[in-house]
Amino acid sequence: MKSLFALISGVIFGLGLIVSGMANPQKVIGFLDVFGDWDPSLALVMVGAIGVGIVVFTYAGKRAKTFLGDDLQITKQTVIDKKLVFGSLIFGVGWGVAGFCPGPGLVSLGMGYFEGFIFVIAMIAGMLIFQLIQKERR
Repeated sequence: MKSLFALISGVIFGLGLIVSGMANPQKVIGFLDVFGDWDPSLALVMVGAIGVGIVVFTYAGKRAKTFLGDDLQITKQTVIDKKLVFGSLIFGVGWGVAGFCPGPGLVSLGMGYFEGFIFVIAMIAGMLIFQLIQKERR
């Protein structure tokens, strides 16, 4: 049952990315080009996502279990540390250069776009490099 809900959630999320234009790297890069040919339409997508997120996380914060009965784990982390800032900078630069973040990158891969394939390979390589760095620090 959990796998079915995961599949349905993933399909809805992927369709939302396609409909909103977030799976199109040119649309994303146009949004980030504030001093050029700026496309503000994704700002509406972000505002909508923030609105939904506020409602959902407020409701979820009052629950101990998910709808499927698992323990609900929401981070209580409020500290902005170097790891968060550095990771956010890397994410932002990658998003601006590639026009993808992980969700839309996977959607574009599923749609058969070569750029999505390159992005996903680079994303996996970045994850592996991070794991190696973390392993060396221990």
